[in-house]
Amino acid sequence: MRIIAFALCIFVVCSICAAEETDYFDWKGGKLLAAKNYTGALTYFGKAIDQDPNFINAYVHIGDTKRAQKDYNASLESYNKALQLNNKTKTAWLGIIEAYVALNNYPEASDAAAKLTAIEPTRKENWLKEGNLLQMQGLYDMAAEKYKSALDIDPQYKDALYRRAVSFMAIGNDSGAMELLDRVLAIDAKYKQAYNVKGLILEAEGKYADAQAAYNASIEIDPSWSMPRVNEIHALFAQGKPDDAMKIFVTV
Repeated sequence: MRIIAFALCIFVVCSICAAEETDYFDWKGGKLLAAKNYTGALTYFGKAIDQDPNFINAYVHIGDTKRAQKDYNASLESYNKALQLNNKTKTAWLGIIEAYVALNNYPEASDAAAKLTAIEPTRKENWLKEGNLLQMQGLYDMAAEKYKSALDIDPQYKDALYRRAVSFMAIGNDSGAMELLDRVLAIDAKYKQAYNVKGLILEAEGKYADAQAAYNASIEIDPSWSMPRVNEIHALFAQGKPDDAMKIFVTV
């Protein structure tokens, strides 16, 4: 009995040591990844997997490393290995989204984002990410619904309010867009993008002076942002003020 107990103790101690060594390899790889030593990082992540072939974090971190090297197909392969071990690994889904975005494959990125939202439906950022990816594909109605889900979680979520306003503008619901933009600015008066989009809507309605005022409000918040300056040039030309427009044009 003593021999069996002793052998069992040795087994437990060795298992603990092996787990600690695996964690160390992964930690060391992470340090090298942060230092952009990708070759060294991959070596240590590989050692972690050699120690424990079911070590999910190492597969995710290999995916991150390959993505940093812009080897997106290899990164996707490693993330998928992590998901084969646990298909609810959030970091793997996040990596897949980023890899597909880098490949300009927005439909696949959207599918991955939907999987992430299904795992964590109460996280407002997941709904925002889904909406943004749909918006990038021109699917504005669908995007607007994702932003609504984010706002159901947090009605003061200004990024979702702004993005929903952009979708409304794209589908011709200018009044709805303006209402949402006003809500954004009531929450954050320094939200420069909201002023710029208000200017675009006002300009489309032929309210050029009001549009110019909105662009100027955006410029006052961030003088280095060129987009509202370009838009202001259009509004000035529309008002028959070419000299004023050219004064801005030569500075952009």
